[in-house]
Amino acid sequence: MASEDTDRTDAYEPSPLTWIGSDRRLARRIGRPMLRFFHYQAGGGIVMLVAAAVALVWANSPWRDSYHALLDSHTRLEIGSLLVIDEPLEEWINNALMVVFFFVVGLEIKRELVVGELRRPAAAALPAIAALGGMVVPAAIYAAFNAGGAGADGWGIPMATDIAFAVGVVTLLGNRVSSSLKVFLLTLAIVDDIGAIAVIAIFYTSDISLGWLAVSAGIVVLLVLMRLARLWYTPVYFVVGTAFWLALFESGIHATIVGVAMGMFTPARPLMGRTWLNPLAPEASVSAAAARRTLFEVRERVAVTDRLGDILRPWTSFVIVPVFALANAGVELSSDALSAAVRSPVTIGIVVGLVVGKLAGVASFTWLAVRLGLCELPTGATWPKIVGLGGVAGIGFTVSLFITNLAFESDAIIDEAKIGILGASTIAALIGAAILRGSQPAGLDETGR
Repeated sequence: MASEDTDRTDAYEPSPLTWIGSDRRLARRIGRPMLRFFHYQAGGGIVMLVAAAVALVWANSPWRDSYHALLDSHTRLEIGSLLVIDEPLEEWINNALMVVFFFVVGLEIKRELVVGELRRPAAAALPAIAALGGMVVPAAIYAAFNAGGAGADGWGIPMATDIAFAVGVVTLLGNRVSSSLKVFLLTLAIVDDIGAIAVIAIFYTSDISLGWLAVSAGIVVLLVLMRLARLWYTPVYFVVGTAFWLALFESGIHATIVGVAMGMFTPARPLMGRTWLNPLAPEASVSAAAARRTLFEVRERVAVTDRLGDILRPWTSFVIVPVFALANAGVELSSDALSAAVRSPVTIGIVVGLVVGKLAGVASFTWLAVRLGLCELPTGATWPKIVGLGGVAGIGFTVSLFITNLAFESDAIIDEAKIGILGASTIAALIGAAILRGSQPAGLDETGR
C-alpha cells in the first residue's frame, strides 16, 4: 500500500502556486498534522490517567463488586447459524472497541511511511534502531526473570511504549525537549507500535481456524482489488472491514490486527492531483451541482488518512483509550496482592524491563548507531536528552495492558502484571522527566555532542 502511494508522488505533489515556498509546504504537510497529533495525544494521556485512577479507586472501594459485575456482563451477537459471539463487556472493549484505536495507529503508520519521517530511510534509521533496542532489551530482561516459569509468555509486555503518556510528558516539559527530539520520540514510538503489532499477530494467537483464515485472506484480496479499481467510498470499506473483523475474530488471530490492516489500505496522499480548484462563481446564486463539485474538490485535496485521523483521533484519545483504561486498570491493591506482586518474577521483570531495559536499550542502540557512523543525532540532541527520552519510552501503559490480557489466563498473574505496568510506567515517567528537565534547554547546544 505504501509503495502504491509512493509511486504517485509527483502526481499528487501540490502545485507551486498553491503555497509560497517550501517552508509553508512543509508546515502544511508535516508540521500541522504533527501539532494536532501531539495535542490529542497529550490531552488524551491526561484523560486516560484520570480513567485509570477512577478504575483503581473503584476496584478498591466498597463498590468493587459493581465494577467487576459491569465488566463481566455479557453481550451476544448472532448472525443466523453462521456466527455466534457471546463475550463479556471487557472482551468487547478489548477485542472490538480497541480496533478503532489500532485503526488510528495504522493511519499514523501509513502516513509516516508515505509522507512522514519513515518515508526517508536516513531520517528514520536512528529512531528505528533506538526502537529496536527499546524492544529487544526489555524483552530479554523480562525473559531472564521468567524463563521456564508461569509468566514466561509475558515477554512482549515491556516492549511497548504508550505514545499518549510519552507525548504528554515531553509536552509538559516545554522547550526542554526540542521539536527534533519530539519527532525522534514520535517516530520511535510508531516503530515500537509496528513491532508490538507484529508480536501480537505472530505470537499471541489462539488456535487457528483454517476456514475462517481463508475467509480473511479472501477479504484481503477483495480490499486489494478495491484499491486497484480506485474505489474509495468509505461506507463500503466500513462494511468490508466489519466482515474482516468477524472473520479474523473467528480465525483465532487477534481481531485488532484488522484495524492496522485497514489503516494501511487507506490512501495517505490526496486523491486529486495538480488540477486547479474551480472556485464558485461570484454570482448571487450558485447551482447545487457546482457547490457539490467544489466541496468534493476541496475534500479530495486532503488525504483520506488525514481526514479519518482528524475525525477519529479525538474519539480514540478522549473516549476509547480512557474506556480501555477504565476496564483494565482496576486492580485490587490489598496488602496481600502488593506483597505477592513485589515477590513475583512477572512484576519484577516488567518493572526492570520498562524502567531499566527501555532506557538502556534506547540509549545504547542509539549510541552504537552514532558510534559506528550509521546515523547522526538530531539537531539539538545531547546524550542526556537521549537517555531521558529512553526513560520516557518506558511508559508502556496501553499496549502493555493489552498484551497482558493476551499473554495470561490466570487472574493472579494478570493482576501482578498490571501492578508492574502501573508502577513501572509511573517510575519511568518520573525518571525520564527528571533527566530531561535537568538537561540543557533545547537550542543551547545545536551540535548534539
